[in-house]
Parts: sequence; C-alpha cells; structure tokens
Amino acid sequence: MDQPSGKTTSATPAFLRALSGEKLAVPPVWLMRQAGRYLPEYREVRAKAGSFLSLCYNPELAAEVTLQPIRRFGFDAAILFSDILVVPQALGQKLWFAEGEGPRLEPVADAARLAEIDRGAGAGKLDPILETVGRVRASLGKETGFIGFCGAPWTVGTYMVAGRGTPDQGPARALIAQDPVLFQAIIDRIVASSIDYLNAQITAGVDAVQIFDSWAGALGPEDFRRWCIEPTRRIVEGVRAVHPQARIIGFPRGAGELIPEYIRGTGVDAVSLESEIDRDFAREAIQSLVPVQGHLDPLILRAGGDDLESEISAVKAAFGSGPFVFNLGHGILPDTPIAHVERLLKAVRG
Repeated sequence: MDQPSGKTTSATPAFLRALSGEKLAVPPVWLMRQAGRYLPEYREVRAKAGSFLSLCYNPELAAEVTLQPIRRFGFDAAILFSDILVVPQALGQKLWFAEGEGPRLEPVADAARLAEIDRGAGAGKLDPILETVGRVRASLGKETGFIGFCGAPWTVGTYMVAGRGTPDQGPARALIAQDPVLFQAIIDRIVASSIDYLNAQITAGVDAVQIFDSWAGALGPEDFRRWCIEPTRRIVEGVRAVHPQARIIGFPRGAGELIPEYIRGTGVDAVSLESEIDRDFAREAIQSLVPVQGHLDPLILRAGGDDLESEISAVKAAFGSGPFVFNLGHGILPDTPIAHVERLLKAVRG
C-alpha cells in the first residue's frame, strides 16, 4: 500500500493513524452529518441561530454544534459544521436555503454571469468559518481528530449551473455539451477557491480535509476523468504545495469501479465508501491502495435492531484487516434514534 505523508506515534489520534495507513484493532469511528437534527441540543442551537446559514457563519454557535456529538458520543473525529456551497457564496453567488427543499443559488447560465460572480469575490468572506475552526481546535482533546472539507468542483459546479440539486445533474451536463469552455471556467474558479479555502482550514487547525463529490456517479468514464479526477488532482496538488503533510480524503460518491483510477489520478490519502459499493471489490481494489472509511447504510442505522448489529459486524469483517475508519456511506438521517448511535458505538468498539 502507498503510505500517506506524515509520521504518527501512539499519541496521534486514532483517526489520523488510520488515515496514515495503520491497521488498528478497534477502528476509529465518526459519522457524516454527526452534528445535526437528530440531536436535541443541535435543534436548540439551530432555533437560536434563526437559519441554517446564520448558524454556519456564527463562530460561537457553529463551534458548539461541531462539538456536541463529540461530547455526547466521544467520536474519534469532529467535522466542521458548514456547507459545501459557502464557496460559491463567497465568490458572490447568491445562496439561500428553502425550508424543506434545500439550497438555492442564482444559476450561472453564461459567461457574463460568471464574470459578475468573479467580481463579487472578496477576501474575508469565509473568515467566520475559519474562526469556528480555531474555536473547535482549542476545545478538542488531543485524542480527537478534526476534519475540514469542501465540495468537489464537479458537484459544486452542478449547483452553480442549475441553482439547486437535480436528479441527474442535467443542466450541468447540458452546459458541458453546449459550452465546455464556460463550464471549464466555472470549474477553474472553484478549484482556485477550494485550494485557498482548504489551506486556510488547515492553517486554522483542522487535521484532515475531505472533498465531497456527491454527484460523481452521474458521469461516464471520460467525463469523470475530466470533471472529477483532474480538478480534484489540482486541489490536492495545491493543498500539498502549502501543507505537504496534509491528509486528504476523497469521496467520489457513485464512482464504483472508477475509484481506483480516481485514487491514482488525484493522489488522495484515503477514500470514503458509499453504502452500495461491493465490499469484496472495495477491499481488494480500493483498500489495497489507500485507507478507507464507511460504509454502513444510514437506513440500517435508523432502523436499528439485530440487522444493525449484523451489518456492523459485516463491515468490520470486510475492512478490519487493513487501515479503516468506521463511518456511514452517507450522512446520518435526521430521524435516527440516539439510542441506535449509542448501540453502533458499543458494537464497533466492542
């Protein structure tokens, strides 16, 4: 296995030891969206903030909700509470969240609109989020890792073009066919901003960063190489130019058999695995290259019961012989009972 950069010791958080290629008898565990609506303490803070975006940009409250699942459950890593769309917002694209419907952006339909967004870019717009990083870093114990993140250029670009999430990313794919030069310009702008943003998060105190490519599965092999692998490679290269020891996790959701090519092409240190991926393939073709994290189905966690216990055992058996971080294949669902999370931790940690 290719080993990531950076040396570890027994005092290094278990999460970072796993990312560095170490096999641990008890895998570290954290959950995507572990700070969220399934926690009553989160709902209280969210109500106090007034809106999701207000919460993201309030360092005191955002730090509080980042730390809540660590206090309650003792996860091995915290993940910054924010959103992938703060990058286009920082570029000047109007962003809001429609209650019960998700994020909305003013679509980028032509070069003139992209130029307007570029002109709206300015330093300091993400400073409140970086302040959140500093607050969390100061409050975390040495045994707990800290994860920052951004959205991958392809996924963020689909939102920028369509103005919202779509079932098939049709608007972005149509723009690629009609005006690939414009779409490349959008991707280039996201790449540059994401490099700056991730470097700033690392400087402020995160230990690792994750690049979320939620819509990677919408592309065929050639487009996947151009719009997923190549932009992510540039981000990894740009981050490592400033932080050579940076630990970078990729999550090309839905990429399946293309993930080994993604690993080799991007240079990420580890990958997240979605719930649907074949375990034998993931162990033999992916975990043989880099550490993996995942891939319990959030629906099974929500349902609980004996199926939860058996699935946890199956995931541990599949990946426990190599470097592995236990996680979900996607974010924890808002109506997941807290007792099921407690049962998960007990089962994972034995």
